Amino acid sequence: MFSSPWHYFTDPVLQAPTIGSMLMCLSSAFVGVIVFLKKRSLLGEALSHATYPGVVLSVLFMATFFPLASDEVAIAILVGAFVTSFLGLLLIEVLEGKFHVKNDAALCFVLSVFFGAGVVVASRIQFTHALWYKTVQIFLYGQAATMTDIHVILYALLALLLSIALFLLYRQIQMAIFDKDFSKTVGLPIRLIDNLLFFLLVLAIVIGIRSVGVVLMAGMLIAPAIAARQFTHRLWAVFLFAGAIGALSGFLGNYFSVEIPKSSIHRDFSLPTGPMILLSASAICCLSLLFAPRNGLFSRLLRIVCFRQQRIEDNLLKYLWRHEKTGGISKVEIQKWQPLPFLQMRLVIWSLKTHKWIEETKTHTIALTKDGKVRAMRIVRLHRLWEAYLVSLGQGVEKVHASAEEMEHIITPELEKELKELLGDPKRDPHAQPIPPEVEI
Repeated sequence: MFSSPWHYFTDPVLQAPTIGSMLMCLSSAFVGVIVFLKKRSLLGEALSHATYPGVVLSVLFMATFFPLASDEVAIAILVGAFVTSFLGLLLIEVLEGKFHVKNDAALCFVLSVFFGAGVVVASRIQFTHALWYKTVQIFLYGQAATMTDIHVILYALLALLLSIALFLLYRQIQMAIFDKDFSKTVGLPIRLIDNLLFFLLVLAIVIGIRSVGVVLMAGMLIAPAIAARQFTHRLWAVFLFAGAIGALSGFLGNYFSVEIPKSSIHRDFSLPTGPMILLSASAICCLSLLFAPRNGLFSRLLRIVCFRQQRIEDNLLKYLWRHEKTGGISKVEIQKWQPLPFLQMRLVIWSLKTHKWIEETKTHTIALTKDGKVRAMRIVRLHRLWEAYLVSLGQGVEKVHASAEEMEHIITPELEKELKELLGDPKRDPHAQPIPPEVEI
């Protein structure tokens, strides 16, 4: 049986890793939104790997000169990681600005060179300071399960700092992300804002590698931002959604890393917390990409299917209106006009009956109701108005029908009013056919 989620906030052993991971992921998500929207997602990957030589050199320094120190090691590692990550950022700027190296090439160069240098030094420490080498491995792959109250306080301060910065500089950040040219014209200090954002990015990466590690840190920056972007187009909402998804990922990573091995029949089975945090964020991201109400894959497919169904229904109404006769039109004639699978045809007829646009006569034929005639006349009106509009733009009469067949289903009443005013309320379309009068449905 799985433990209660509330247990992870009250248990003395699980409390610090859980809250610390949630705060770390919250901070990473905030910074990740900015990186993602600035289209610099790979920057987080490069800078997280650039922290590795700083971690290794700090451990080597402490092992050589302060072998008995314990509490100071974590501080030294954070300082070293910050320095090398910041140097990596400067090198990227120099390569792009001074040497005109393309962004992706500069990122790959910094990532490989810095990480390679860290691996070289770490391989040396493995033999000269074997016990200290374990500390290096903690920051390479993360070890959230061993966090203490000190880490919680550190992550809380970082989250507070980021929240204050985003609140005070929200408008400036919004302008710097979406319209740099306009920001420069109004005198906004773009360079200063970019430097501040890069500082917050480096700070979030340096502090976050303790939980998920150098290798996985970039995923925690980007996954919540991608997931949040599927639900909204407003920047402030993206920040809120990303923060919530990040915090939830931090909790789920801790929860599953403890509960799944506990329920396993193999006692030596374990799941590391850092990778589980990233897998949780990735799972939420994938679910968002698939099922988000507006931008999810299945939501888009559903809208496509519904639109195609609407087209068939509208076209059937037009067909019935144009070929209206006493006694209605038989289903055989409809099937000849629009060959459809049996079930789909039944669905179309059922839907139109539900809207009370058609009715089935005693002779089992299909006829338009009064509301159905109004609906059909409106569709034809929109079709012919759009044809008239395209011809007014200079398109040939023979080329406008196909476009009107699509647009007639999506023209809104507001657009219909604009077309009417622009064209002077025409009475006939380019094919000399009468345009039905404006009616209310």
